[in-house]
Amino acid sequence: MKINNLGASGINPYQRQMNKFDATNKAAHQATDKIEISSAAKEMQHVSQISAQRQARVEELKNQVQSGSYEVKPADIAGSMIDFFTNK
Repeated sequence: MKINNLGASGINPYQRQMNKFDATNKAAHQATDKIEISSAAKEMQHVSQISAQRQARVEELKNQVQSGSYEVKPADIAGSMIDFFTNK
């Protein structure tokens, strides 16, 4: 005598699919979001502080140029150019 539908094959396939769907949804809802800031991003935060210092220096130079008290130092400019082109 042969007996069919033993074990899990006798379960309604629709119900089996719904059980899988419910398990997936429960797992997805239990997961939490997590954010990690990379070391490069942390360094970029310090760049904003430097840019604030740079902005202050630009404002200072702008005021000096407008008032006429800014002095161009040709030797410093030439030295910086030489350093730039020789230290590649």
